[in-house]
Amino acid sequence: VQLQASGGGLVQAGGSLRLSCAASGGTISSYEMGWFRQPPGKEREFVASIPWYYGSSSYAASVKGRFNALRDNAKNTVYLQMNSLKSEDTAVYYCARAKLEYGRAERDDVDYTDWGQGTLVTVSS
Repeated sequence: VQLQASGGGLVQAGGSLRLSCAASGGTISSYEMGWFRQPPGKEREFVASIPWYYGSSSYAASVKGRFNALRDNAKNTVYLQMNSLKSEDTAVYYCARAKLEYGRAERDDVDYTDWGQGTLVTVSS
């Protein structure tokens, strides 16, 4: 599967952005999907995950209540709605598909095997 992330850009603190991740060459409907980010000079970190079944998404504590991760299986696309953005949200954001079909992955990036190319989000203060 190929994952194409888009929607990044420059936004002022307090603003919103919606990232999209479109999949091609494979399905996402039976896989957990994750969002990760890599701030400048730091390691990649978990942001959110969306289970393959219709359950609740999981979030990093730093984004909970501000970000909302969604999937649209009909469009083979996942989204990350980011509100009340802060300067510390500046990062390259990646989407990823879990290794196991009908399995769980959540926060550990080693449980994801297919990655998009990343989209840069810059939040100015």
